[in-house]
Amino acid sequence: MIWVILAAAGFGAGVINAIAGGGSLLSFPALLLTGMGSVAANATNTLAVWPGTVSSAWAYRKIIGEERRRALLLFAPSAIGGLAGSWVLLHTSQKVFDEVVPWLILFACALVAFQVPIGRFVQSHKAKGEGEVPVALWVIQLLVSFYGGYFGAGMGIVMLATMGVLLPGSLQHANGLKLFCSLIINGVAALYFLGMGTASLPHAALMAVASIAGGWVGAHLAQRLPAGIMRAVVVTYGVVLAVVLMRK
Repeated sequence: MIWVILAAAGFGAGVINAIAGGGSLLSFPALLLTGMGSVAANATNTLAVWPGTVSSAWAYRKIIGEERRRALLLFAPSAIGGLAGSWVLLHTSQKVFDEVVPWLILFACALVAFQVPIGRFVQSHKAKGEGEVPVALWVIQLLVSFYGGYFGAGMGIVMLATMGVLLPGSLQHANGLKLFCSLIINGVAALYFLGMGTASLPHAALMAVASIAGGWVGAHLAQRLPAGIMRAVVVTYGVVLAVVLMRK
């Protein structure tokens, strides 16, 4: 039964990520149901969502190619931050992480809830002119990547906002860079977790396949289902989950 739940959670996470974002709020707690600790569940979840990031980045390969120079400049803070965050995760006691998780989930819920206002802010505060990668963006990317390696839910929304504001170009180009950086962050963290033996490969593999299928379905549903409905469901679920975890 637990494998069915994991497959369903992976599928649902793929659908949610395609429509509203925040799929980890579904896949992470499903992994907790297996009995694994929260640190191991988080590591496994990172590995599970990475293939979906790869497919998304591949779909944006043309736009990422147009932003090749910026992508290369943002590679270092993404890799360093992702590795540092994953290292801190594995050096955080289970008790401390259990206490932090509900607050991280609430933070992720807030990002999902305010995704639309963040998008409006990005579009109305678009940077003007040409340029490379501002120092401010490099530093912010380092910090966001650290969060991504440590927990990660909602990091894409923060990256899209900062890149949209601090870089010239379309929101699509910012989204392409966001996907490239997510690919690096999750990839570095996933490899580290695998190397340290923290992530469960069988659980991650099942959820990865299911999430890819869910992403395909979600991409089609996104054209019919109002994103606001899915966003409200995700946020409500996340808040309830956070409250439950706080009471444990």
